[in-house]
Amino acid sequence: MSKKLLWSLFSVMLLVLLVVAGCGGDEGASSDDSGDDTNTSQNDNTDNSSNDSSSSDSSSSDNSDDKKTLVFGRGADSVSLDPSKVTDGESIYVTNQVYDTLVRYEQGNTEVKEALAVDWDVNEDGTVWTFKLREGVKFHDGTDFTAEDVVYNFERWTTSGEYVYYGYMFGASEDDPAGIIEKVEALSDYEVQFTLEEPNAPFLQTLAMPPFAIASPDAIEEYGDDYGNHPVGTGPFKFVEWLKDDRIVLEKNPDYFGQVASVDEVVFRVIPDNSARFMELQSGTIHIMNGMNPQDIATAENDANLQIIRRPSMNVGYMAMNTSKEGPMSSKLVRQAINLAIDKDKLITLYEGIGKPAKNPMPPSLWGYNDDIEDYGYDPEEAKRLLAEAGYGDGFTVELYTMSNPRPYMPQPKLMAQAIQQMLGEVGIEVKIVMNDWDTHLAKTENAEHDMAFLGWTGDNGDPDNFLYVLLDKDNAKVGSAGNIAFYKNDEVHDLLIKAQTEMDQEKRTEYYLQAQEIIHEDAPWLPIAHTTPPLGVSKKVSNYVPHPTGSEPFNYIELD
Repeated sequence: MSKKLLWSLFSVMLLVLLVVAGCGGDEGASSDDSGDDTNTSQNDNTDNSSNDSSSSDSSSSDNSDDKKTLVFGRGADSVSLDPSKVTDGESIYVTNQVYDTLVRYEQGNTEVKEALAVDWDVNEDGTVWTFKLREGVKFHDGTDFTAEDVVYNFERWTTSGEYVYYGYMFGASEDDPAGIIEKVEALSDYEVQFTLEEPNAPFLQTLAMPPFAIASPDAIEEYGDDYGNHPVGTGPFKFVEWLKDDRIVLEKNPDYFGQVASVDEVVFRVIPDNSARFMELQSGTIHIMNGMNPQDIATAENDANLQIIRRPSMNVGYMAMNTSKEGPMSSKLVRQAINLAIDKDKLITLYEGIGKPAKNPMPPSLWGYNDDIEDYGYDPEEAKRLLAEAGYGDGFTVELYTMSNPRPYMPQPKLMAQAIQQMLGEVGIEVKIVMNDWDTHLAKTENAEHDMAFLGWTGDNGDPDNFLYVLLDKDNAKVGSAGNIAFYKNDEVHDLLIKAQTEMDQEKRTEYYLQAQEIIHEDAPWLPIAHTTPPLGVSKKVSNYVPHPTGSEPFNYIELD
């Protein structure tokens, strides 16, 4: 064989190898159909040279220095790592590792235990709470944690103009920025006191929620508006880097006051497609994944290297109807008709065994659930009658907003939207599906751009208030930061929910919640769809992983073989 021919063959082989290597490099950084400009501003803290290292480098737990790296695969990226400004689960997954709250939930339930606070008491009427703080704790930037830092964070939340969870849980607004919290005072370096305008039954449970994590004042001052890309807390893991729509990297905090993590590093990788994410779990490049296709569960259960762990159910998936828009959605009869026109039993088949039909805005696992309510059922003829009575006998056109990314309460949103489109079409309602990536979907629904929209909620604190008040009270129907994306406003419901917040007797609170659910059912601002027990695919190299019913958990208890 001539040297010329040998060189030609070698050149062809080299070209093939380069093509294969290029394909392999792209696979680890797959992205969804977003591509919109809203994503680009989330993180500019890392230059492009960081992208030269392949995802597999940060995904392997078999590094040469024996570093243990836990890789968590998920369908969407975080929106921000400032926990006070987000409500989405993908952000809270990460902030739950970086920060601590005054009190935390027990593993596996919503009982409260100590964290940054080691003891607390409340006065007789429930309006003054005093917390003794843990001494010797440092933020990741080396500054000391004291009572003044607690005061700083609460003052920041009341003066930022972005109320989000603070507004949801404490009734804050532009007119009343502090809500029910009259003042927060540092009584000494390690004692802080909250004075409330009125009793608040879920107050202690609320303080354990990740959005009320205590951030470093020095870091907030240093980074300003960009703080959400440079989080600094006291938690079991420290922030390292964020490559938008690719990965977030955290490292162990060896000086953590609680249980120091067994793993050295945690990587949150974005892999939008469920099937692609499952393939990576099977190949071992990730260790845990959420958002499984229901049909992949049996495959995982039969794989000797994998296990399925189910998150306890404390969620609801729903379709909200924007009652604030003039036209069909403002009519109670139309909303009732939409409930009647949708065959929920068929929708539940899309959950393939992980979902149960919902009839109320809160799950049956919570106290205060009204099981006496009868669901609307499937009756398209009655739906047509109600539409005619409402003046829409000839039908109408409506937009249904859906997220492209799977969620724990809705694993196949695109198929769900198509099924509802077909069912409503049978009663004369033409549905146009509008699909967006996760953070765009959140922004558009909070801004009331939709006619109808999919969303869901995973309970934060085990209290009915966290579902009914956050998701359906008029206080939280604020354009731009709405938790109540139905923009539903009912004064009678509001009065019941406020009474329930200020009543310390749980039996009386239960009565208020039972009544509120009856009114909400009649007004039909939602189509409640399902409650799920979300499956997580987990490598058998992982042990001591206990998914929390609130939707996320700190990873410092996890062991990695």
